[in-house]
Amino acid sequence: MSTHEQLASHLAAAWTYGRWQVDELVERGQDAFGRRYRWLRPLAQRLVSALGGKRRPSRRRVLDFLRQDAGFRRVRRQQDLRPTGLQRRRPEMVPTDGPPAGWDIPPLVTPGELADWLAIRPEELAWFADQRQRERTLPPGPLRHYRYYWLSKRLAGSARLVEAPKRRLKAIQRRVLQEILDRIPPHPAAHGFRAGRSIVGFVAPHAGRPVALKIDLRDFFPTIGRPRVVALFRTAGYPEDVAQALASLCTNVVPADVWERFPQYGDARDRWRHEDLVRRPHLPQGAPTSPALANLCSYRLDCRLAGLARSVDGQYTRYADDLLFSGPDALARSLPRFQATVGAIISEEGFRLNGRKTRIMHQGSRQTAAGLVFNQHANMARDEYDRLKAILHNCVLHGPASQNRAAHPDFRAYLEGRVGFIESVNPARGQRLRSRLQQIVWPKT
Repeated sequence: MSTHEQLASHLAAAWTYGRWQVDELVERGQDAFGRRYRWLRPLAQRLVSALGGKRRPSRRRVLDFLRQDAGFRRVRRQQDLRPTGLQRRRPEMVPTDGPPAGWDIPPLVTPGELADWLAIRPEELAWFADQRQRERTLPPGPLRHYRYYWLSKRLAGSARLVEAPKRRLKAIQRRVLQEILDRIPPHPAAHGFRAGRSIVGFVAPHAGRPVALKIDLRDFFPTIGRPRVVALFRTAGYPEDVAQALASLCTNVVPADVWERFPQYGDARDRWRHEDLVRRPHLPQGAPTSPALANLCSYRLDCRLAGLARSVDGQYTRYADDLLFSGPDALARSLPRFQATVGAIISEEGFRLNGRKTRIMHQGSRQTAAGLVFNQHANMARDEYDRLKAILHNCVLHGPASQNRAAHPDFRAYLEGRVGFIESVNPARGQRLRSRLQQIVWPKT
């Protein structure tokens, strides 16, 4: 490594921590070289002008800037600069300006503190975080952090990969979820994976609107890569090393041998799309942290789409990868342009649109989303209600065994769940079904 590279790396490390302000960068530069050189302030000003923002840039971006800065190279040729041993100040939490400053999250400023907080040793943190992506090359067995399952999506002619973390990693992820992620509020338009929210709240704002537009995102979890997750933790205020470790604990890279078990019903394009996504660090579908991280990493997408909906006096809500818009007749007249703008925003935010599932629903036809009808108010579809009512009626007359045509292993629990769901959507209808359910005579076990 050349002398210039050594000095640039030394200064980049000194400028990684602390608040991203010119005065503080000058002080940290003084700590790095043991003297307040006159050229430090202009260099810091150029750096903030080029990379400045609400969130500190990564060490790599700072280093790349210093490598290319002509002024720093000229100073290096003119002066005999010698580092003083890189006496870093203690790192600190530096959230972005605004709401993050009020998030009640644990202040973890070094990987050692993160390991202590998780009640594991530093070497265990490095093992579970797997920042070197060893999971990609490990053979099947106990050394892997995840178990992998393929689920069929036969109606869509594709497949879904479930990446289930093993016991110890899942316990770590649950603590990150409960004590960090659950304390960071997602956008109000997000209704999936949130306590106190449901599909009823997802569709209710769109009831009675002349036109509704339903759009689906493809490969929602795998599309969100590790850099986005790192950016989220840095926005919360965590230093780069801690943000990288937290993001690595919550993301995964799928081993190559998993693709040898790719189901036969998935076509070649489906296989290539999956492989392109999950061979890089991504949110694993099956980890307890993934739903909350998906919501939080979609915050900017939700902001832009909610603003677009407001511009036409419309409404916007999202339930996981389902996007729902509604509006007045003015929206109906401009739907092609509105739909194109939505697609552009989705693409710009790094997500993928599933064009086959896009639906335009007018008031004169049935408007449905997430299994509910919302033409006038959120409700179960009448045919679904009648079908369940008939099943319960026949169970009372002929016994439950005669109606378990799908061979549910616990038919009673299945019916309890269906009735409970209808109660949450329409309490009056649900109570009528509940009374019929209580009349069923179940065989003694």
